[in-house]
Amino acid sequence: MNNNQEILDILEQVITRDDRRLLEVGSGSGEHAVFLAKHFPQVEWYPTDVSAKLKSMATLIQEKGSKNIQKPARMEVGKDELPKLKFDVIFTADTFHELHWKECKSLIKQFGGRLREDSRVVIYGPFKYGGNFPSPDIEALDASLKANDPSSGIRSFEDVNNAMIKNGFELIMDTALADRKQILVYKRLKFRG
Repeated sequence: MNNNQEILDILEQVITRDDRRLLEVGSGSGEHAVFLAKHFPQVEWYPTDVSAKLKSMATLIQEKGSKNIQKPARMEVGKDELPKLKFDVIFTADTFHELHWKECKSLIKQFGGRLREDSRVVIYGPFKYGGNFPSPDIEALDASLKANDPSSGIRSFEDVNNAMIKNGFELIMDTALADRKQILVYKRLKFRG
């Protein structure tokens, strides 16, 4: 299911005219960047992923991307730090269920350490709520992921939310999309000294 328009509808509520940089964690093929970045011409869009995905992503961006998409950069969660720039928004799609929970926590900790007050984190993907899957399709995806890697799988919203709160964020939006996945939007609170 193509969810780009639904994601765009949310991002249009989240990204402001004053925002200048967006970091995308786990850009994959680059399709989200190609579709979304052109709608926010004032924002420099920084796509990242593991080394193996950068060449094909760069090709797609070169062929179909807008001028505000930056050159794809390597960022492997658990090994690499976030790029050393100030970001207004971080966007990540369909990554948390692929990562191990330890890697998810490491990434969230980096969000908290790097982002300044009022910056936002947008997380798109499937989640369990109260231990329940939102649909049989998502439950089947969980089983398939765990068959390949027992440490991957659909994350609990409560675990993600608690980790985000612990690292200085508040949840400002939780929206269900037609594909039974969610968009979670968090805002960075003031640093407590």
